[in-house]
Amino acid sequence: MRVTLVLPTYNEAENLPRIVAALRALDPRPHILVVDDGSPDGTGRLADELARGREDLTVIHRTGPRGFGEALTAGFRAAFDSGAEVLVTMDADFSHDPADVPRLLAALEGDAADLVIGSRYTEGGRIRDWPLHRRLLSTVANAFVGILFALPARDCTSGFRVYRRQVLAEVPWDALHSTGYSFLVEVLYWALHAGARLREVPICFAERRLGQSKMGLREIVWGARNLLRLRLELLLRRDR
Repeated sequence: MRVTLVLPTYNEAENLPRIVAALRALDPRPHILVVDDGSPDGTGRLADELARGREDLTVIHRTGPRGFGEALTAGFRAAFDSGAEVLVTMDADFSHDPADVPRLLAALEGDAADLVIGSRYTEGGRIRDWPLHRRLLSTVANAFVGILFALPARDCTSGFRVYRRQVLAEVPWDALHSTGYSFLVEVLYWALHAGARLREVPICFAERRLGQSKMGLREIVWGARNLLRLRLELLLRRDR
């Protein structure tokens, strides 16, 4: 089973060498695909250095408008082209523990699931070192998504996921609205709409220690707007 781990990066030069080293220490070791969004801090150049002379790491340098969803989409397409059967996504800032990757992959075994979420909110999941306002924001975001789409997931906004290739093949990529973090909700909606079997595996989510978070007020507002737009389109389609 060929596993590709898609790692979107923007200004993660402080974290990238450590996260790559941790992923290379895993057993089994996934192929690492770094998708850099034109980081001005040299993350892309550093990724090239880490890939030099190695076959376990590939780097994509994106140009044009930046966006978390655009970076993941580019990574998925490259992984498809390389023959990946299973795709893993996670953050590069150690908010997701690389040591949890094998547990998420194991949740696919025996044909038990098509999509696995590393969940902060399922039984056993937790969050470490988050201030109160971040906890409230995350709780409200998941409640908002639950009201809009009634998805059977406790953590709809987690980016720590494992997908079977065929699940992502069912996503209507050209119809997605989001380029930011609401992209995760859209992908989850379409995957489950296509019949994907879901499992949530508890994880400990930790606040980053190096670098700066990319989640700001503008991202939150635009994400909510994009999800409302999707909900409206789905309601109009149902009424036709």
